[in-house]
Amino acid sequence: MAIIDRGGDMDTTVLIVGAGGCGLTASIFLSELGIDHLLVEQRPDTARLPKAHYLNHRTMEIFRQYGLAEELETVGAPLEKFGAVCWQTTLAGKGPFDGRVIYEMDAFGGGELRESWSAASPVAATNVPQIRSEPLLRTAAEQRAPGRVRYGCELVEWAERDDRIVATVRDADGARHTVTAEYLIAGDGGRTLGPSLGVRFDGWPRFHHVTTVHFTADLSRWQRDGALLTYFVNPKRPELSGATLVEMGPTWGRFSEEWGLHFTTGPDDPARSQRDAVLARIRDTLGIPDLRVRLHKVSNWTVDAVNAQRYRHGRVFLAGDAAHKLPPAAGLGLNTAIQDAHNLAWKIAAVRRGHAGPGLLDTYDTERRPIGRRNLDWAVGIIANSELMSEAALGLGPHVPQWMRPTFFNTYFEDSARGRTARARAAEVLRTHRIDCQAIDIEIGAAYEDGALVPDGTVAPEPEPMGDKHVPSTRPGRRLPHAWVEHDGARRSTLDLVCAGEFTLVAGPAGGAWAAAARAVRERAGLPLRVAQPDSENWARVREIKADGALLVRPDQHVAWRSPGASTDPGAELSAAMNRITFR
Repeated sequence: MAIIDRGGDMDTTVLIVGAGGCGLTASIFLSELGIDHLLVEQRPDTARLPKAHYLNHRTMEIFRQYGLAEELETVGAPLEKFGAVCWQTTLAGKGPFDGRVIYEMDAFGGGELRESWSAASPVAATNVPQIRSEPLLRTAAEQRAPGRVRYGCELVEWAERDDRIVATVRDADGARHTVTAEYLIAGDGGRTLGPSLGVRFDGWPRFHHVTTVHFTADLSRWQRDGALLTYFVNPKRPELSGATLVEMGPTWGRFSEEWGLHFTTGPDDPARSQRDAVLARIRDTLGIPDLRVRLHKVSNWTVDAVNAQRYRHGRVFLAGDAAHKLPPAAGLGLNTAIQDAHNLAWKIAAVRRGHAGPGLLDTYDTERRPIGRRNLDWAVGIIANSELMSEAALGLGPHVPQWMRPTFFNTYFEDSARGRTARARAAEVLRTHRIDCQAIDIEIGAAYEDGALVPDGTVAPEPEPMGDKHVPSTRPGRRLPHAWVEHDGARRSTLDLVCAGEFTLVAGPAGGAWAAAARAVRERAGLPLRVAQPDSENWARVREIKADGALLVRPDQHVAWRSPGASTDPGAELSAAMNRITFR
């Protein structure tokens, strides 16, 4: 159903409400899949806060599939400019413990992590604050769907009637339009559609309060190059400990022009709103009393950790913050939202084109809601670990009076046996922060146990408790493992073999019977089914099937079915698997 404009009224397939990262990527994905849609956003423009900035490996793989990765990499931070995190006393100052580095560790695939992380994924993560990523995504969405991405356009009311959604939207000039759609994607952060649906959430709402200051300053004399996050542990003033400095570009590393400083404030703290108090907090935390600062924005916000009890309500699908609100730890909020859109878009396209039955759409909730909960619990665990970790690493705590703090720092930095013990003890504690910045399995290891897949009876491997080790697997429900292979005369990742909107039969090098069966199924059933027979030593190590076996991979690069070896009737077996996966 194409968008039809009848004197201001419109018919379309999907109405998307909200143009954050989730809504914009849903628009891009649907356009690439040939699905008509209308995206409305009540804001007049893209984000004004640089809040969500880390695009993890799985998200960059998705952007690679849709041709977006290269542009984001161009404006984002290269890995050598953000692949570390650091704990410091201050950036500068004249005191004996000012400007001292307490501990530094590799992060996000940088440093010594690079070899193992690049073996797991064909892309690197990047750092692009939302004030810069959203304009890029907006342009990409508008180019793919001219006139269908509308800012300053508000959803006024809506109702589900039989087999359609009927909504009223209001443009910035006050004009109202009726939009009729088959489906509605709520990417509005839960502001509009969730309350009208009576969505119930599990978890912990508003459990932590944060103040974030977005500012411009020249920190190049003091900031360490390559540390995306700097955590402060103040020698004299415990109220300044726990603050986090984040580079925000557009130049990366210590020459970053813009910065974000996160710190905890109480309801009566003047640093929440008073300009002079905010400037003093920045300068005191960094230890640079005469720092020239240009304030852009001070925002006070609450950290939520909640997951909707249902992601689907009839013809309405909740995605992103409308479905789950996650603490910012490990950058899981925006990344989970984009991955929601990736899961949902191909399913809507398959049903709309007649390649799948409507039951396929129920699997969006079946698959994504447990991932939302997993990511929520992981992020909450990081927050709980981080709250007291920095101070505790140095032996500090509420039992240590403020006047004794310099003694602990003196011990930590001194060249002595007790100093080496203090540093070793701190390193043991601070290394637990790898659950935040080295959690590769959380980034690329999401697995679906039920949904649009055919379980093969194998037992799910036990995940690494700290999330810092990823074991690739072709078990149904897992993301297809990355390996470099030769295909059509070019070196490509196995993930590159999977095109958006199409299933891919990945046969072993001796799996000719499976390849022939897939071509026959494609011709007979008219299904979008590609065939690939990659071969390389790297692929052989991770494919977990024999040379005459096969995998069926979904358009979102997750394995849906596998046969460890040959079959007496590959056509019948593959047809049965396709029918089960697509609910035909």
